[in-house]
Amino acid sequence: MALARSGSGDENEPATTRLYLITPPALDTERFAKELGEALAGGDVACLQLRLKDIDDDAIRHATRILKPIAQDRGVAFIMNDRPDLAAELDCDGVHVGEEDMPYAEARRLLGPDHIVGVTCGSSRDRAITAAEAGADYVAFGAFFPSATKAAKHHAGLEVLRDWSETTVVPCCAIGGITQQNCGPLVEAGADFLAVIGAIWSYPRGPRAAVREFNEVFAQYGRGFSDGSS
Repeated sequence: MALARSGSGDENEPATTRLYLITPPALDTERFAKELGEALAGGDVACLQLRLKDIDDDAIRHATRILKPIAQDRGVAFIMNDRPDLAAELDCDGVHVGEEDMPYAEARRLLGPDHIVGVTCGSSRDRAITAAEAGADYVAFGAFFPSATKAAKHHAGLEVLRDWSETTVVPCCAIGGITQQNCGPLVEAGADFLAVIGAIWSYPRGPRAAVREFNEVFAQYGRGFSDGSS
C-alpha cells in the first residue's frame, strides 16, 4: 500500500494535504480500536503510525494485530514506528525511522522495496535530500509548534516546506504540535501530510469531529500541485 498524496491518482483532482495519524504513546488497545474507527469515519486519512513507548514486543504485536486491519480495511496505510524488524514480521505497510533509530538503509533492507520507509529529518533539508536520494518514500520535518506529546529536538519553519514542495517530488510530512487552528499555513506551504496526535485523540468533540475539521481546513487552504510535484 503506497502512502499517496490526495488526488495523485487522478490528474483532474487537485492534490492537497492529508492526515497522518499517530497513536498516543500508551493506550488501551481495545478501547483505542473504537476511537480509531471513529476517527477514520470522520474523513480522509492517509495512514496510521503505531508509536508505542516503554512496552514489550508482545504488546506491540497485540496492538498491531487489532489495529492494522481496522486501518487497512479503510485503505489507510499502517506504519510501525522505529521497528522495521517488527514491521516486517507483522506485514505492516511500512516503518518510520527517527534520527536516532535504525539507519534508512537497514530499514529498507529489512522491509524490501515494496514497503513504505519514512525518515525524520528535523529541520535539515540536507538530511532530507540524503534520505530521498537513498529511496525514502517520504521525509518528515518538524517540530513546527510546541508539543505536549514529545519534546522537540529541532524547530522547523515554513520555508523548509515551501522549498521542499517546490523543488522535489518526494512527499513531506510536517509534525509537532499541529492543530486544526494552526495548520493552515503548513497546508499553504505545501506539506503533503500533517502528523497529528493530541489534536485527534484528545479533541473535546471526539476523533471523528477532529478528522472532519482537519479535512475542512485542508479544503479551505489546500492548493493543487500545479508545479508538477504530484
